[in-house]
Amino acid sequence: MRTPAPMPTPGDDRVAVVLITHRRRAELLHTLDRLTALPERPPLVVTDNGADPGLPAAVARRHPGVRVLTPGSNLGAVGRNLAVRYVTTPYTAFCDDDTWWAPGSLARAADLLDAHPEVAAVTARIVVEPSGEEDPIVAELRDSPLPRPDGLPGPALGSFLAAATVLRTGAFREAGGFSHRLWLGGEEELLAADLQARGWWLVFDESLTVHHAPSALRDPTRRRADGIRNTLWTTWLRRPPAAALRRTAGLLREVPRDAATGAALLRALGGLPWLLRERRVVPPEVEARLRLLDGPQRASRARRYVG
Repeated sequence: MRTPAPMPTPGDDRVAVVLITHRRRAELLHTLDRLTALPERPPLVVTDNGADPGLPAAVARRHPGVRVLTPGSNLGAVGRNLAVRYVTTPYTAFCDDDTWWAPGSLARAADLLDAHPEVAAVTARIVVEPSGEEDPIVAELRDSPLPRPDGLPGPALGSFLAAATVLRTGAFREAGGFSHRLWLGGEEELLAADLQARGWWLVFDESLTVHHAPSALRDPTRRRADGIRNTLWTTWLRRPPAAALRRTAGLLREVPRDAATGAALLRALGGLPWLLRERRVVPPEVEARLRLLDGPQRASRARRYVG
């Protein structure tokens, strides 16, 4: 008697996964191997920020159900905004081409967001591969100094990590997504401030896991310079004058004194005309949270401006 084939495991229609990639085809295909094997079977949307004309065909051969967008230029983090236009699920999980979600984590994130309508974003624990150790940033998320209102499902955060976070699709769109001015590098902080200004909470959840196999194909000096510029721009855009001055002074004390830092500072100052036009200080209750994070961020061993 022939044994019936097992019924396919139903997926979860609440979460889509959005990725951006830049000239890292091997890493992307490896990540898609992991994501397409998830029990949630999420829709996958990739924005190809690189100049790799063979990438869409390579993805189609290996994973024909994955949508690949080719904007024709490197959009940085705004590539995520483009991909979210094609998302029809209530929640969107972000990851990079060298990070992937653990089985079951997307469903648990959706359960949390279903149960807590005041939460816009839930960030996962990050495990670094191949060592299996936690990323140093996890301890900071777990021990967040922000006050935790009754009923909040995890530690409250002042920002999030785009490579390891599930957000409400509607909240992301209403807040405007990632800024085209910041491009890439610490771009989450500005969006996080805007989400909180709209009344949303951001949380960390220990039960969710994202794996990160850091790619060697990156430019750490460019990333550092962009991170310095974007930290200053976010500070000047959203913090009150005294807080902005304190954070600027603290940043200038800790960054390396070299050509890359000098160029980053010049680029930051070059943005002053539009910064003054677009400056919008966060409400006092959000500023109070951000102020609590200033000290821990300066002492952080996971937030070093290196490279």
